[in-house]
Amino acid sequence: MSDVAPAAPETLVRTLTAHADRVREAWLEAAAHELHGRTSRGELEREQTDIFDALLDGLRSGGTTLADPAFDQLRGILADVSGARARLGFTPRETAVGVFALKEGLYTLAQEAGTDAGVTELLRLVDQLGLFTFETYATARESIISEQAEQLLELSTPVVKLWDGIVAVPLVGTLDSARTQVVMEKLLNTLVDTGSEHAIIDITGVPAVDTQVAQHLLKTVVAARLMGAECTISGIRPQIAQTIVALGIEFGDIRTRASLADALVDALRAGGRKRSAELPA
Repeated sequence: MSDVAPAAPETLVRTLTAHADRVREAWLEAAAHELHGRTSRGELEREQTDIFDALLDGLRSGGTTLADPAFDQLRGILADVSGARARLGFTPRETAVGVFALKEGLYTLAQEAGTDAGVTELLRLVDQLGLFTFETYATARESIISEQAEQLLELSTPVVKLWDGIVAVPLVGTLDSARTQVVMEKLLNTLVDTGSEHAIIDITGVPAVDTQVAQHLLKTVVAARLMGAECTISGIRPQIAQTIVALGIEFGDIRTRASLADALVDALRAGGRKRSAELPA
């Protein structure tokens, strides 16, 4: 363990202030080299100016570690930079290097000064800045991925108005619990908005129906019925029918049809939307 006492914040402020130009120049060059044009030099310089000024302000206020209240502003700036990098598709390395490159300026300072002059403490603080940047970047990326997943669920479960009083939900792909919840919410909201009395759940694009998928379908039908709408499940292909029989799945009194067209005709008849003579046999 070193016997040298850590430099006081005032010493670190004096060191950084006295050599600010050289430190920032080396920092900017190192960051620009690592990012290979991923961001403009002017943008890098603006970000580094904000970080550098907030770092000095925190040190002047007596901060010694990034967790200190004196560095609240600095943490906010780093979080904003990390979030922006995450939204723009930067990698974790590209995001953190903008902060870690400050070490290059500090190394230059130590070489020119020929003494530690508190550089060791500054390097440790930069490590904390870099780790905080990486952590906030990871949090921002997780949030973005979650939002994108929700948007994809919304896009993959459209509710279509087929006729006055008739809506349909064409399902494509696997039906799991999360997607079932989205389907149910969108269907119920559409039933309320359109005042529809018939809902068709088309599973033509569902590759396989097992007990779990059947349970998800039944929950959706029950929810729609509670809103006063009759439901029909369409897209029952021969393979699906055989699987349902083999698994012993019971749809009870829920209407099923082989195709969406058949289900639409059935809904029209039930709702009296067209004269029977005008409907296909």
